[in-house]
Amino acid sequence: MLRIGTSGYSYPDWQGSYYPLGIKQSDMLSYYAGEFNTVELNYTYYRMPSARALAGMARRVPDGFTFTLKANQAMTHERSATPTTFQEFCTALAPLQDQGKLGCILAQFPTSFHQSDENRAYLHSFRNFMNGIPTVVEFRHRSWVAKTVFEWLSDLELGFCCVDQPQYASLIPPIAVATTPIAYVRFHGRNAAKWWQHEQAHERYDYRYTENELAEWVPKLQKLQQQAQQVYVFANNCYKSQSITTARHLQGLMGVNTSTVSQVQLELL
Repeated sequence: MLRIGTSGYSYPDWQGSYYPLGIKQSDMLSYYAGEFNTVELNYTYYRMPSARALAGMARRVPDGFTFTLKANQAMTHERSATPTTFQEFCTALAPLQDQGKLGCILAQFPTSFHQSDENRAYLHSFRNFMNGIPTVVEFRHRSWVAKTVFEWLSDLELGFCCVDQPQYASLIPPIAVATTPIAYVRFHGRNAAKWWQHEQAHERYDYRYTENELAEWVPKLQKLQQQAQQVYVFANNCYKSQSITTARHLQGLMGVNTSTVSQVQLELL
C-alpha cells in the first residue's frame, strides 16, 4: 500500500494557505485527516512523546489513518539515550499500536554519523532497544550508500529511508531502496543555496517542486511498491504549506486518491 502525506501538520504559517484562518490548533489534525491518511510526527524529535498525547491524536483521526514518528534527538543526534529512554519512548506508542495506527519510527541521523564499526554497533543496539517496533533509518552521509550496507540493514530488519534533497557530494543520492517490508521516502526540497547556510531552519525546506521533478520519482516509487508491503512518502518542504502541494501532486502522479477534501479547503487553493 502506498501512503502519501506531509512531515508534520501543525504549522502556524499554514493558516490561510491550507487551514482556514483562525482554526484552532486542536482542530488541525482532524482537518488534515480529511484529506490524507498518514502523517509524520516530527515534534517527538524535540520532546519525548506521551501515551496521553498520542491517544488524543488517535481519537482525532479515522480508522485506517497511520502515524510515523521521528525518534527523539537523544536517540539519534546526541546518542545519549539510556535503555530507560528507549523504554519510555516505546511505551508511549501503546495507544497507536493498540488501534493499529502506528506505521513505524523514523530514526534520522546527522551528516556527521558516518558508516563505521562504532556506528554500526550503535544501530544494532538501537534496533534491539526498539523491541520489535518497525524502524526506518535516515542517513545523511553518503558513506552508507553501499550494497553491503543495504544487505546488513535487511538482516538487521532496519528500513532505509530514501530522500530527495540537494545533490551535494556528501549527501544521500535520490535512490530507491527497500530493506524491509516498509519502504520510506522523504522529499526535503532542492534548495541547495540554503541547505548549509540559513538563518532560520525552515529556510532549508523552502522549496516548491515542479511536476517534472516529482515525475522523476514515479518509476522509483513503483519499484518500491514491488519491493515492499507498505510505502510511506512524506513531503518535508513544509514552508507555507508547500508540502501539501507536493503531496497532492505525488498522489496525482501515482494515481492515489485518499482525499475527502472539503469545499472549504478547495476554495483556499
